[in-house]
Amino acid sequence: MAQRARKWRNTAAAVTAAGMITAGAVAPGAAAAEAPRIDLKVLVVDNGDSSVRAVAAQLKSTGVPYTTVDLNDADRPKITESFLSDTVDGRPRAKYQGVVLPNESPFGAGSAEQTALETFERTYGIPQVDAYTWAHPEVGLDYTSEGGWAGTLDGREASVTAAGKAGWFGYLDGAFRFEDNSASVQESYGYVARPRAGFTSYVDIPVPGGTGRGSLVGEYAHDGRRELVVTFAYNGNQQQFRLLARGIVEWLTQGVHLGRTRNSFAVHIDDVFAPDSRWDTERDCTPGDFDCAGGDGEGTKPIRMTADDAAHAAQWQREHGFTMDMVYNAGSGEEWKTEHGGTDALTDRLLADKAQYRWVNHTYTHPFLGCVQDTSTVPWSCAKNADGSTKYMSRAEIAAQIRDNHAWAVNKGLPVDRTELVTGEHSGLRTLPQQPADNPNLAGALADTGVRWVASDNSREPEQRAIGNALTVPRHPMNVYYNVGTAAEMADEYNWVYTSRADGGSGVCEDNPASTCLDEPLDPATGYAEHIVPQEARTALGHVLAGDPRPHYAHQSNLAEDRLLYPVMEKVLDDYRALFADNTPLENPRHSAIGTEVQRRAAWQTALANGRVTAYRIGNTVTVTAPSGTQIPVTAPDGTQKQLLLGTSAFGTPYAGARSAWTTPAALQSALTLKLP
Repeated sequence: MAQRARKWRNTAAAVTAAGMITAGAVAPGAAAAEAPRIDLKVLVVDNGDSSVRAVAAQLKSTGVPYTTVDLNDADRPKITESFLSDTVDGRPRAKYQGVVLPNESPFGAGSAEQTALETFERTYGIPQVDAYTWAHPEVGLDYTSEGGWAGTLDGREASVTAAGKAGWFGYLDGAFRFEDNSASVQESYGYVARPRAGFTSYVDIPVPGGTGRGSLVGEYAHDGRRELVVTFAYNGNQQQFRLLARGIVEWLTQGVHLGRTRNSFAVHIDDVFAPDSRWDTERDCTPGDFDCAGGDGEGTKPIRMTADDAAHAAQWQREHGFTMDMVYNAGSGEEWKTEHGGTDALTDRLLADKAQYRWVNHTYTHPFLGCVQDTSTVPWSCAKNADGSTKYMSRAEIAAQIRDNHAWAVNKGLPVDRTELVTGEHSGLRTLPQQPADNPNLAGALADTGVRWVASDNSREPEQRAIGNALTVPRHPMNVYYNVGTAAEMADEYNWVYTSRADGGSGVCEDNPASTCLDEPLDPATGYAEHIVPQEARTALGHVLAGDPRPHYAHQSNLAEDRLLYPVMEKVLDDYRALFADNTPLENPRHSAIGTEVQRRAAWQTALANGRVTAYRIGNTVTVTAPSGTQIPVTAPDGTQKQLLLGTSAFGTPYAGARSAWTTPAALQSALTLKLP
């Protein structure tokens, strides 16, 4: 971190010196040694390429404000001196702290706009990201014909260099591999080239078919300017970009910016204490479901964890340093106990290990909390009152389900939070197409029982929204089905969903534009381990690497029998820990903390969109103003102090080699003020 601090101080000194000699940068009468004001905002010049869009998306998800100039818009503003800089209270101001370009010279070398931009960067020491360009001397690299290479990078292993580890990419452990998800599709093309004078490589690979190593990402310092040169193509969903995105933003902002992002992974285990229905591999449906013809579930063995499964869960958590959220239905467990001689070894084992888990209310017996379901037809519909209005579960019934489940947990000494709730099947919330609106009794029942955070299904409702005084917490469904206990059952149902009718599947994949069909059905003996596990782990890890705080959810059935969920979670954890340095741990927040994070992010984006945030640095002082009560996300170097009315305090908490926090101005202050090291 000391190296980063030195870089920042040296940059500030260069900015001050350069800013005094460039025409137009200093207001008349300004002191020659006066440090300029640098606004904490990024300029993105967008030509429509996926690489620029990916960097912009990373800025947004991090919480960094930016302005976009669309090169495809005939009415776009022109890049001029006045567009880039001016004076405020007689002090020179750079309106942007960094610039993202599609390549090194999108306006054309020597053009008025390119010249204005380069002069601005030189004057104020503003860094520039070349989102994707080819290898040539104008970006500090030899041509690929001079000992380099150009071609498909799919499946190739790259490494963070010593300079990268010591600098902005020090949160990565070192090596990573470019994705290769399809042998028939070129996923990432790149130029691997030798650096010239002034170029410092941050990410490189061995030159294919040649000798030595060539750069893929590096800094080119020249002519009083600095460019981060990226020579491979990417989009915002590819893992190689997701790994490097944090470092690109940190380099661009020199480690001082609005916004923060941390990688987290939480897994909710629904239906704990309750049994789950089992998929019928002959009928290709789940007996007991409304749409499973000829099967009422009688005689079908349900899937439920055993005491040994519970003991394994606790041991697995200890071995892997990870805590699961047990989303429990106490009443269903009590019913099971009554039906099985008055004893339940599973509940006894889970209660013995209760302190090792987080516990989340899932209602007492898992009823559908929305409209009363009329199952006389398939699909079901909402029952009607005599006046034709929709018949809903009552407020009192919903509240009783929540309250009884919570009371049971308190009586058993579970560490449960009253404010957290997951309704059965996310019911009570609107369920399309049958129930297009929330149960009008739900909001009142949540208020009656003190619930502030209620889960929703991210695949249906990815945005957080209010339910009365409560807020939703969108959860990612994991593609490990609730109604399977064995790998063979899982592969069979997966084949039914993801194979064509010609291959014996349901054809759902053919009918759904958002889906694709398998080339051929999975082998029931190997399909789960060889296809489903890596596919699902890749999806979940993608959410993690995108800084998405939303939790994932599976079911207690996935911890039973073949214990299908563990290989997926293990791969996510193992892959993450192999990619990231110890200073960037995988966080594991609980339901309410995730809800709070999503809420703060939404409020922050609203404040930015409404132009209610002002942030800038002058020398080593950062000043931020935002609407009263707004939590402000900031990332800054280690050693940064928060200015109090009297004295200072340490700012933020460490993560990925920097310090970051959601914070507000100190008492009796209208602006947040930070002192950089």
